[in-house]
Amino acid sequence: MTREQATLTLDDNRLTVSGEIDPLTVVALRRQGESLILGSKADLVVDLSAMTTAHSVVLSLLLCWQRLAQGRSQALHFTGVGDRLGSLAALSGLDDQLPGFPSPAPSQPAGENQRQS
Repeated sequence: MTREQATLTLDDNRLTVSGEIDPLTVVALRRQGESLILGSKADLVVDLSAMTTAHSVVLSLLLCWQRLAQGRSQALHFTGVGDRLGSLAALSGLDDQLPGFPSPAPSQPAGENQRQS
């Protein structure tokens, strides 16, 4: 099985992340993304739907981009967040820091769904 190399493309105001990101590729991808963000004056949508990785290094990457954009008064909105990456962000308490990441559904205490007789 071959790995799909991680790539970034910027089309209008959509930054698309695709392929597999791992600890060996994340630094170069971070720098490329920072360059694209710095070259854009508009708010950006970061499309993650073509990304094949759910890894903590991805969350670190996205937080770095978010911090850079915020420092420039530029908004990033994440879309196409997969279930695994969304769950990882929620478990890490980072989902509320990344606009567009799904918020976890509130859990109900055990037995709350049962009717009392």
